[in-house]
Parts: sequence; structure tokens; C-alpha cells
Amino acid sequence: MSYRTGFDNEKYLADQSDAIRERVKKFDNKLYLEFGGKLLWDYHAARVLPGYDPNVKMRLLQRLKDEAEIILCIYAGHIEKKKVRADFGITYDADAIKLIRDVKDWGLGICAVVITRFEGQPAAQIFKDKLERQGVRVYTHPFTKGYPTDIETIVSDAGYGANSYIETKKNLIIVTGPGPGSGKLATCLSQIYHEHRRGIKSGYAKFETFPIWSIPLKHPVNIAYEAATADIRDFNMIDPFHLEAYKETAVNYNRDVEVFPVIKRILDRITGESMYKSPTDMGVNRAGFGIVDDARVSQAAKQEAIRRFFRYNCEYIMGLVDKGTVERAGMIMDEMGVKPEDRRVVAHARQAAEEAKTRKGKGNEGSFCGAAIELDDGTIITGKNSPLMHASSSLVFNAVKHLAGIPDRIPLLCPNIIESVRTLKTDILDARTASIDLDEALIALTISALNNATAQMALEKLPELKGCEVHMTHIPTPGDEAGLKRLGVNLTTDTNFSSGSYLGI
Repeated sequence: MSYRTGFDNEKYLADQSDAIRERVKKFDNKLYLEFGGKLLWDYHAARVLPGYDPNVKMRLLQRLKDEAEIILCIYAGHIEKKKVRADFGITYDADAIKLIRDVKDWGLGICAVVITRFEGQPAAQIFKDKLERQGVRVYTHPFTKGYPTDIETIVSDAGYGANSYIETKKNLIIVTGPGPGSGKLATCLSQIYHEHRRGIKSGYAKFETFPIWSIPLKHPVNIAYEAATADIRDFNMIDPFHLEAYKETAVNYNRDVEVFPVIKRILDRITGESMYKSPTDMGVNRAGFGIVDDARVSQAAKQEAIRRFFRYNCEYIMGLVDKGTVERAGMIMDEMGVKPEDRRVVAHARQAAEEAKTRKGKGNEGSFCGAAIELDDGTIITGKNSPLMHASSSLVFNAVKHLAGIPDRIPLLCPNIIESVRTLKTDILDARTASIDLDEALIALTISALNNATAQMALEKLPELKGCEVHMTHIPTPGDEAGLKRLGVNLTTDTNFSSGSYLGI
């Protein structure tokens, strides 16, 4: 077992699937389950709950596939504004198409796509046409009249009644979407409105991993959620409705608590009387019961808060977040009793950069970059930039050499391959430097492995870098960033640029 494991996926899957099935039974066997967070590749959860499978939600759906259908929601405004998901670097509409394909690859399917708050936006219409021509059922829902205060209008033909009804056949309807604000809740409530008018006593529940209601408010995992949402100012709190109704403490977050009275009034109006007395009641989340090593999970969550702090600092320099986000991330670290240097790889990367300053030669006069990686067994490996390689390339090669037991003096790349890449960059592509970035280095390593057994040994060790911690003293170039993403490392960087500034001036 990895020293980073602190979460039991199998126990979680069993508990979570049982809890969802039990909730379905409470609503005449028809439940609309709002899926919050990421359906696939939930790396935040994997980082704060070591051992958590980032695709465990899809594994959960595979267990329920005979009982479940999936509706995908996307906000028309996100399509029109070409909003980009920071984690994948793609637009929301592209992410929706990717999700449809990914779900199909897992043996499941999207029964319908809903474009929410649709007002005839041209880009949203093109997106609708594109999907329909591929055989996907697409519905458009306008903004709900009267929302959130005029319950009489909301629950009427002018409100939810103005939405097209989506025909479904199974007992469990998963309603998901790319990112927050996609209209998942409105779609669930609209469907319940239509079905109650048809005599179908369907219900609503919410599945969202964080914050975890069953662990303490100030548990590092819950605080790490606040760090992850510092840019939108989410904060955790004791659910006051749950405390009043049951005299028990449960953790929820501000937006769910704030909107609960509205949702309850809507459900009461549709169904006659809602079974829910608190926003925690609405949730179906067993993640807290999958934690098997609280100490490891707590430590991982503290490290996530530090990672978020580094990320927000870089995003602030690039104009993506405001100063308040950085300050909030710093306050969260203070609350957890950690500082940036508590991330082990930070000091080692900075030391590597200092060592790079002692090197001389063309191509290395302007900047001195260092990088460090913490391997699965806790070993720290460093790399630094040179006229030959970027710091990230050097780092990865040093790491796989260590894992494969290859002496440092033995090169991994054939000299003629190196020279070919450098010639391409400088003589043909007019690059400013011949130094090889990580994306180029990985391709060169693959080519070398065809005729070099040592390179092949190193190549086979690359998968072992997935999930390892990496820090760089400079924000990576596009080629370095692409390579690091493909390797699946957890990257943080200082706010330096190899060119001197974000704009290269």
C-alpha cells in the first residue's frame, strides 16, 4: 500500500451506492440526484483523500447503471462567453462534449442535454445544432420566472411549466454539468414539477463530496475545500437548520445553507410537504466513512491548502484572480498552521535554482530555474535548467533514472536526436533558445528507447511519477506544463517567469 493511502474506495462505493438506493425508495422509486463537483477526474478529492480514485464517481454509476440515466446541463452564458475550465484548459461546451464521450467510454450514456437560461444566444444555438446532428437529445430551458422569491410564479405554468419536460425511463436520474452555475438544481426541480402534475411522486437529493458533513467543521479536509473555493469565497459552517431540527451538528457550506429555505418552499409547494428539514438532509454523501487513516488525510489536506496558495499567487500575477483571493488563501494556511515552506519540494527546488547560478554558458545567463519532485517513497529528486534542457526536463530524467537504478553519468538521449531537436528549434522554427522543454524531451526519450535499452528502462518508470509532488521556481512554459500535466504530477510554482515577466518584457 502506498504511504499516501488514507481512503478506502471499496468501502465508500458500497456505502454510497446503498445510501443512494435507499434514498430512491423514499420517493416512489423516482429520484433526481444532483451531482455536484466533477463526474470524472476529481483530482482535488484525490489529493485531499489519499487513495481516492479520481474516477470513483463513474465507478459508482457503473454499479447503478441498470437503474440510472444521466442528464447533462450547461449554462448558455458559459457557451456564449467561451468560459474556460481552469483544470482542463478547455471551454465549457468542449468539456460537455468530452464528458459525453467519456461517459460512453465507461459503458454509460447521456440521455439528454439541457441548455439552461437559454435566450437564443448564437453560440449556444450552434452547440445545440451540433449535438442534435450527432443524435443527442437537446432541450433548452429559459430563466425561471419569479426565481428565487416568487414561489407562486416559479411553481406554475409560467415558471417551471415553461420548460420542456424531459422523458426518462429509469428510477434514478443523475443530473450533472461542467462546473458550477450550470442549472442542475433548476433542471431537477423543473422535472419534479412536471412529474407531480403527471402523478409521478419523484423527489430530489444532492450528491456533493465537499464539505464532508460527518467530520468536524475545522477538519483539515473541510478547510481545504475552503482553500479550493477561495476565489468564489465559499465558507463552511454548522448547518443551523440541522442543529435546530435534530440537535446534531453537521457541516455544510454557505451557499447551500442560504438557498435551503427557497428550495424547501419550492418542494413544499410542488409535493405538498418536503421530507427535508435541513440542507444536510438533502445530501447523500458517505465520503467521510471512507476515510481509514485520519492522520494521513489531514496531512494531505494541509498540503492542498499550500498548493492552492501557490496556484492563486500565480493566477494573481496573470490577472486571473484578485488580491482578496490570495489573502484568503493565506489566511486559510494560517488557520491550518502551515506555511509555504512546509511543502517539502519548495526548499529543494529553490536550492537547485541557486546551484544553477554557478553554471556558465550560452543560454543560461538570463534565468536560473530549479525544480524538485517528491517520489512515492519520500525521496526528493531535483533538476535545474541548462543550455541543454529546461529544469522540468532535467527533473523528470533524474527522477526516472533514480527509479530505474540508472547511474547519473549515463545519458538517456542519443546525441544525434538531441542535435536534431536543437537544430529544428533554432534553425527552422527560430526559437529563442535551443534548450529542450519537457514535452520535447519526452518525445525524444521515446524515440531513443527504440534502440537504447537504458532509455527504455527509464521510459517504463514514467507512470510512477503520477501523483508525485513537484515544485518549480518558475512558471512553466507551455511545453513544460503540457508534459507535467500528462505525467499527472501535483505541480506548484513560484511567481517567476523564465522570460522575466508574464508578458515577456
